[in-house]
Amino acid sequence: MTTQEKLIRNKLSLLELAEYLQNVSEACKVNGVSRQHFYDIKKAYEENGLEGLREKSRREPCMKNRVAPEIEEAVVRMAYEYPAYGQARASNELKKQGTLVSSGGIRSIWLRHGLETFKKRLVCLEEKAAKEGLVYTEAQIVALESAKRERESSPDEIETVHPGYLISQDTFYVGYLKGVGRIYQQTVVDTYSSVAFAKVYTAKIPVTAADTLNDRVLPFFEQQSIPVMRVITDRGTEFCGTPDKHPYELYLQLNEIEHTKTKARSPQTNGICERFHQTILNEFYRVIFRKKIYSDLDVLQTDLDEYINRYNNERTHQGKRCQGRTPMQTFIDGKKLFAQKNLNDLAADRKSVV
Repeated sequence: MTTQEKLIRNKLSLLELAEYLQNVSEACKVNGVSRQHFYDIKKAYEENGLEGLREKSRREPCMKNRVAPEIEEAVVRMAYEYPAYGQARASNELKKQGTLVSSGGIRSIWLRHGLETFKKRLVCLEEKAAKEGLVYTEAQIVALESAKRERESSPDEIETVHPGYLISQDTFYVGYLKGVGRIYQQTVVDTYSSVAFAKVYTAKIPVTAADTLNDRVLPFFEQQSIPVMRVITDRGTEFCGTPDKHPYELYLQLNEIEHTKTKARSPQTNGICERFHQTILNEFYRVIFRKKIYSDLDVLQTDLDEYINRYNNERTHQGKRCQGRTPMQTFIDGKKLFAQKNLNDLAADRKSVV
C-alpha cells in the first residue's frame, strides 16, 4: 500500500467513525485532528469522492524559463542571418542591437528550434531558402562555402597505397590494476594491411609513444625492407608538442617520418585505431581479465603479444583490402605494390634526368 493510499484510508476512517459515534467532536478527539480539518475532508469527499481525499502538493509549479517572444524571434533571426556565429558572439551582437540575452539563453532557444550546431543552422537555412526563395546574404554565402571546404578537406577514407605508406597510432586506456596502477596501451596499425602492434605502459607520455615505434613497429618494417613514410595521430599531448623539444616529435624527425594530425574533435579520422580498440577490448581484455588476476605488467604484455600474433597471422578480416585474408597475408601481398611504386619512381627520375 502506498503512502497516498494510507492517507486516504485514514481520512475515510475518520468520516466513518464520526458517522458511527454520531459525534464529530469525539471522532476528532480520537484521531487527533481539528473539527475544521474534519469538515474540510468531508467537503472534499462529498464533492470529488475518493479523488478529493488525495494529498495535493502545496509547492508552486515550476514554470519554464521562457524569454519574451520578441527576444526569441531576434535570436532565431540571428541564427539564420549569421549561421557562423557561436552563442557568445550572437549574444554580443544582439546586445549591440539592444536585445539583452545571455549566451546560455541563446543556446536554450537554439535547442528549442534545432539550431544548436553550425551544421544544423546551415541545414535549416538551406531548407528555408528552398521553401521561401530567399537570396543568400554575403555572411550566409561565406558560411556555406566554409562548410563545403571543410567537407572536401576531410575525406571519409584515409589515402593509403601500400604497406608503410601510413600508420595510425593512438593511446587506449585499459583500466586500473591493483598493485600496478593505471594501464595504457600504445596502439599502432598499418592502414593498408591492418597489421597491428600494441604495448602496455603505466603512463601516457611522449616517451612511451616513441618507445612503441622504436621497440615494435620500426624493427618489423625494417625486417620487411619497407620504410614507414608517415604516421597519423590525434592531438594528444603524448603525440604533439614543440617540434624541437617534444620526444615523440623528435623521434619522428630523426627517422624521417612525416607526422599528420587529425582534426580536433574528430576521432573518426583515426577510425582504424578506434575500431581495433573495440576489437581488442571485446576479444582480449574482457576475456582475459575474467580468467586471470594480473599483478605484473610483463605478464600482461606476454599475453597481449600472443593475442596480437593471432590477430595478425590467424584472424581473417573482411575489410576493403584484406577481403578475407589475414593482415599479414595482406601485408605480404602489398609489398609488391611498394616494389612497383619504387620502379615507377626510379623510371620517372631517369626520364627527368634525360
